[in-house]
Amino acid sequence: MKWRDPLLLVVLIFLLWEVLYLLVGDVALRSPVATARNLGTLLGDARFMPHVRETLLAFIQGFAIAVLVGLLIGVPLGAARFAGEVAEPILVALYSIPKVTLYPVILLVFGIGMPAKVAFGAIHGIVPISIFAMNAVRNINPTHLRTARVMRLSASSFALKILVPAALPEIVTGIRVGFSLALIGTLLGEMFGSQRGLGHLLMQAMSLHNIERILALTLLLVAFAAGVSGLLLALDRHLHKEPQ
Repeated sequence: MKWRDPLLLVVLIFLLWEVLYLLVGDVALRSPVATARNLGTLLGDARFMPHVRETLLAFIQGFAIAVLVGLLIGVPLGAARFAGEVAEPILVALYSIPKVTLYPVILLVFGIGMPAKVAFGAIHGIVPISIFAMNAVRNINPTHLRTARVMRLSASSFALKILVPAALPEIVTGIRVGFSLALIGTLLGEMFGSQRGLGHLLMQAMSLHNIERILALTLLLVAFAAGVSGLLLALDRHLHKEPQ
């Protein structure tokens, strides 16, 4: 069964967590059961949910901007081969820059609050999505392109019948990578320049050495990231599946 391997992985992770807790003790860890109980308490607290909504709103906006801008950059660069070859080293260099170093600039431009978090999340996701989209368009089978020219397809027909089906699997892979990085960027933005959100609560808990809250927040974030990533991975594998 397809669901069995992920379930076994989750069980194995929790077993390793329990073993590590038994070895380390309460100094730096809490048991999985205690962490789940603490997370349930947090979710039942009316003061906690506004922080969840704040993080979700910032992340959704940043991720949407990353996807839109990434595609607007990557697709034209993939279609224009020379421009893509010139731009690719620049994009790779930007991808390798630690984005935390850009945060003072983000704060100066957007100020402290929601705009800075959205911008920081978007910046993390734009470049990988651009690179994957560029390579997806660039690697379209030349036979498909020649067929489109022979059939004299219009621009809209070419996009719907050739470009989207051929490039979509690789683009979805880029979106999956961009999702993870945009989430990290949003949380970092909340940790360093916000008074609301899960990142702010996590930073606050770290400063107070509140192990219970740190682990509960981490469990919530991991569950969200793993759930959405799993859905995107399933879509990715479906699109990459060879037709029978």
